Amino acid sequence: MRGDRGVPAAGVRGDREVVAAGARGEHTHGEVPVPRPRVAVQRSSVRGQILDALRTALVSGELRPGEVYSAPALGDRFGVSATPVREAMQQLALEGAVEVVPNRGFRVVERGARELAELAEVRALVEVPVVLRLARTVPGERWAELRPLAEATVRAAASGCRATYAESDRAFHRAVLSLAGNEQLVRIAEDLHRRAQWPLVGGSARPARTELVADAAEHGALLDALIARDLDLVRTLAREHVAGGG
Repeated sequence: MRGDRGVPAAGVRGDREVVAAGARGEHTHGEVPVPRPRVAVQRSSVRGQILDALRTALVSGELRPGEVYSAPALGDRFGVSATPVREAMQQLALEGAVEVVPNRGFRVVERGARELAELAEVRALVEVPVVLRLARTVPGERWAELRPLAEATVRAAASGCRATYAESDRAFHRAVLSLAGNEQLVRIAEDLHRRAQWPLVGGSARPARTELVADAAEHGALLDALIARDLDLVRTLAREHVAGGG
């Protein structure tokens, strides 16, 4: 049955929506329709907060590689409905962090040493040439302005929290690459960097604090080389730092 101008009648359209909702695993019987929120930004904000929380849980190892997690269960954990969790998980699926398991939820992707090595190789191809180009053109005082970010990574590393360090580490790299004035470059590099920070299957989710501190110290050393315009040292430090996953 169709209404005016070929538009499906309300009853038919409603039936189709019920079927679609059922296919997504949502409760449909006897439910009173909930009006859409007037301010979409609020829902977006919740989704963003859940996405950040899930990324932190991935990096810290709370969400374990190979395990399957359902949106409703995670929603209960975060005190929200399954909808923003499902939307955040779909984003993580696009990023390659999880994969959809029909009628069950999302499985955290299991990553091995080979994938980490491949990510390091691609990051080196993207970041090292850019840093070398910037080393030739950016004045020393501009590099010195990034010193607080480098020091922040050292403090984060000293905390021993992998998730805290991962965030500060990306912030430093983002600031360095932003000097190239290429937003697409920064976005791609950060996506690669984030993927490189996910724990390996069977690996420790909590690396030793000394490892994090050593990685953070490389940021300061790189800044020193950039300020001195020691291109050979910049090349060596940048390659070694990326190869180590920093």
